[in-house]
Amino acid sequence: MKKKEIRVSIADDHDLILQGLRRIISMEDDIAIYGEAKNGEEVMVMLKRYQPDVLLLDVNMPVIDGITLLQKIKQQYENVKVIMLTIENDRLTINKAINIGADGYVLKDSAGTQIVSAIRTVYNGEKYIDKALISLLFSEIKNKNAEGVFDCLSQREIEILLNISRGLSNKEIADALYISEKTVKNYITNIFRKLNVSHRVQATIFSIENNIEDYYKSKFGNKE
Repeated sequence: MKKKEIRVSIADDHDLILQGLRRIISMEDDIAIYGEAKNGEEVMVMLKRYQPDVLLLDVNMPVIDGITLLQKIKQQYENVKVIMLTIENDRLTINKAINIGADGYVLKDSAGTQIVSAIRTVYNGEKYIDKALISLLFSEIKNKNAEGVFDCLSQREIEILLNISRGLSNKEIADALYISEKTVKNYITNIFRKLNVSHRVQATIFSIENNIEDYYKSKFGNKE
């Protein structure tokens, strides 16, 4: 049975970026481009016309900036999943976008496979953050973990949260821990409830800010 086509619109004011994204998406049988826009006003017209499943949106759009656009889109087109594209690691902008409701955050120079993975991930209702961006966030954060913030989690939950913070998908976590993907999803539901977070991007940032890597090593050694 043929997979349902994922309708993707692209918003970026750089021709080279548009060409690159067009080439990457054209290689996928189940993803198709529905419209391109080079400024904020064109984005809103494009969304009204095509009603895509996923929008790839440059953070630094002319006329209307990406963050303002994101807010408008989430108010007017709640079913459209938005992946923010950026060339910079700006934690304030990342946090703002996430709080507004960005479904994904990807560096423009990421491999095509990551961009495709991001599209499929958000289309399926999950949040996505670029693995390279996670590494950059790790290098910037210096705080020690807050006392006891992970103590409410079991060892298995810590292992799963650790892998989420490293950018692994549910399937990759399931394969690494030799459990089913359904079991991983059940654990993630419990983790989010215990940490009072809504999605994996919030969980990732929380984990990084509280040094889950150091916590895991101090609590369980290097057993992975």
